[in-house]
Amino acid sequence: MKFKKIAIIGKYPSLHESKDIRNQLIQLINHLTKKNVDLIIEEKTQKQINLSKFQSLSLEDIGKKVDLALVVGGDGTMLGVARTLVNSSIPLIGINQGRFGFLADLNIDSMFASIDNILDGSYIQDNRMLIETKILRNEKIIHESFSLNDVVIRSGLRLIELEVMIEGKFVHSQRSDGLIISTPTGTTAYALSSGGPIIHPSLDAITIVPISPHTLSNRPIAISGNSEILVKIVNMDEAYASIDGQIQIPLDKKDKIKIKKAKQSISILHPKDYCYFEMLRNKLNWG
Repeated sequence: MKFKKIAIIGKYPSLHESKDIRNQLIQLINHLTKKNVDLIIEEKTQKQINLSKFQSLSLEDIGKKVDLALVVGGDGTMLGVARTLVNSSIPLIGINQGRFGFLADLNIDSMFASIDNILDGSYIQDNRMLIETKILRNEKIIHESFSLNDVVIRSGLRLIELEVMIEGKFVHSQRSDGLIISTPTGTTAYALSSGGPIIHPSLDAITIVPISPHTLSNRPIAISGNSEILVKIVNMDEAYASIDGQIQIPLDKKDKIKIKKAKQSISILHPKDYCYFEMLRNKLNWG
């Protein structure tokens, strides 16, 4: 596939990061202007680099107008962009400005060569599952979101009591600090630090990982990606649902959270030499 219209989306930096990110964005723009492509800058990114000679569009409009989006930032930036572009079919390339880079995996130092190869048609297309969450209060939907990583149902100061059902079948009730429902992509995020398994992104699976369960026999499980999960709040002091660690919704007693695989997916492009296991070795310091 040839990419003719390309968008650049940058991380919105803190003050101490702004100069470095601005310089890297300008280098990337200068490199791409030498290619036979139409370049569009996301409007907030354009304001932070102060380059008005290029066409700018909102992030929402970018999903309707371009063939490819280059995201300069960390995994958090990729998560936010992916959710916003969930109804578009454009693929993403992540250029890592963060710490881990599980999603934004192109290195700043070698990004030009990698991007050139991708633009020449030499790439691996990696389709990632999203999950859809609906929060119901008195049987009415009060919030609806997509997640690329996870949905976390988390207590405040005290334990929360939850009841979990899968495909209408009762699984268990648990008292814990909360519960993580994760896509394969999210299994290298919060779910991993809570003792969950790493699931290869190509697998059609969802993991359910308890956070500090009161009963030690309450273990993480992986289920079919086609399963619908229902979590009922039985008892709580205070609690919230977190979407990809970026959106928080306060929860109330007796709220229900429905989670299932979304119809939409996100496509991430990698260089031809990309290897998921090599990435894990490097990021997790495996021998």
